[in-house]
Amino acid sequence: MPADYFTLESNQLFSKSLIWQLNRDFYHENGIEAWSDDIVPHHMTSNSKVGKTYAELLFGILKDTALKNNGDEPVYILEMGAGHGRLAFHILSHLEKLLDNTDVKFAKYCYILSDIVEDNLSFFDDHPQLQRYFQSGILETAYFNASESQEIILRKSQRTINPGALQQPMVAIGNYFFDSLANDLFYIENKTISNCSVTIKSKENPKEATAQEQIKNMEIAYHKTAQSSPFYEDQVLNEMLENYRDLLKKSYLFFPEKAIKCIRNLRNFSKKGLVLLTMDKGFHTARDIMNKPEPDIVTHGSFSFWVNYHAFNLYCENQGGKALFPSFSNFHLEIGCLLFLPESNTYSETHAAYEQFVNNFGPDDFNSIKRMAYFNISRLKLTEMIALYRLSAYDATFFIKLLPRLKHVTKTISFNERKRIAQTLHQIWELYFNINEPLDLAYELGGLFYDLGFYAEALTHFQYSVDSFGTKADTFYNQALCHYQLKEDTLFYKALGAGKIAFPEYPRFGELEQLDMS
Repeated sequence: MPADYFTLESNQLFSKSLIWQLNRDFYHENGIEAWSDDIVPHHMTSNSKVGKTYAELLFGILKDTALKNNGDEPVYILEMGAGHGRLAFHILSHLEKLLDNTDVKFAKYCYILSDIVEDNLSFFDDHPQLQRYFQSGILETAYFNASESQEIILRKSQRTINPGALQQPMVAIGNYFFDSLANDLFYIENKTISNCSVTIKSKENPKEATAQEQIKNMEIAYHKTAQSSPFYEDQVLNEMLENYRDLLKKSYLFFPEKAIKCIRNLRNFSKKGLVLLTMDKGFHTARDIMNKPEPDIVTHGSFSFWVNYHAFNLYCENQGGKALFPSFSNFHLEIGCLLFLPESNTYSETHAAYEQFVNNFGPDDFNSIKRMAYFNISRLKLTEMIALYRLSAYDATFFIKLLPRLKHVTKTISFNERKRIAQTLHQIWELYFNINEPLDLAYELGGLFYDLGFYAEALTHFQYSVDSFGTKADTFYNQALCHYQLKEDTLFYKALGAGKIAFPEYPRFGELEQLDMS
């Protein structure tokens, strides 16, 4: 490394390295802007398709739980590290539809948005799109450190969930979560296990740089130190690690000791067990964790590593549980459903949901479909685009990606096609969750509704735009045009007059004054 680098730490155990604190500092420093400013990528793991997949799994869990007759207590669903809250909104929206359209008995539930960043919790508490869920009692917020918190204090009801308090199984969601939780790092060669430590240097002076700047500019050097077993005080962890001594010939290994501690902590809250739903980049088969090279740190504002879901599987089976992972190889994401439950094989609805919505076709498959769509966007036909929007569960970000092509193909279409597009636009808006991103989706939808001849719908969405982004000259212009098409002369002149007062230099208002009002 160059001599002018600042040494942040030297020969520190990987799991105790300051990189993990830098990651936490990044999220504390940036809050919701980590996602709204597109610093941390989140669409792959928090889109509507992913939310619908989780909702289908939860639907199965709630049906299975109702059959166990554990009383009237709700099933608490704890999302760890909820971040921007978009995933929770998608899950709640899709789950609500599933429950509203069934006569099958299901358990009551309460979804808990948790995080360690206070600004994120305040964002959830104040978000207008979440208020109806708060008011109905099916949504709560809570500070929760997955590895350390020994209680969950629900902010709305002021209930405290202590260890052993729950009479229903707890459900935990770790979505894009475990990839940034501290790991132990080992190197295995010729059946010798070495513990790995790191030396970290940075181009940035740590006294002057933000966490994001330090993460972006740091260089990591790895050191290996052979150790004799046992490595842990916990016999279960030692047995798992010994399994890798024989399994791996020459490979680096992430060992999720902190994740297992987190799972144990979650299991303590309920006498009836735990279901862990998790999705991330990672591997669950033995062949995929073999011959791993020295790990690269993937930076995106914060940083992340791949997740050793193979170890999650080992631990779940060790504890007498049942781990569901895809039967087929994945290309982008892993989705796991770990049942730490008595008689876990009797949860037939959960197993069936996993088979249908993950194993048969799931978010990983949809990511491949998305890439194919982006590559062929100039050739997509209207019917194909509508099918893709449906397949995405009407995801707004995917909609925006295809929007230029949609505008092009809607120039010459039939009435039935216009009606079908309008139905799609309504679904897109219904499932859009605002995290203060710069794109004004409501304005874009208003323009499309106008082009399709749905002027009342266009007016509604232009007003949504004003509510979120304030007034702009183009909005007054478009609102006046809508009133003109609807033959609402009084409202036309009102919008035109208000626009001229607010934006007297806007030239297109003159066009409106030339319109034939007869």
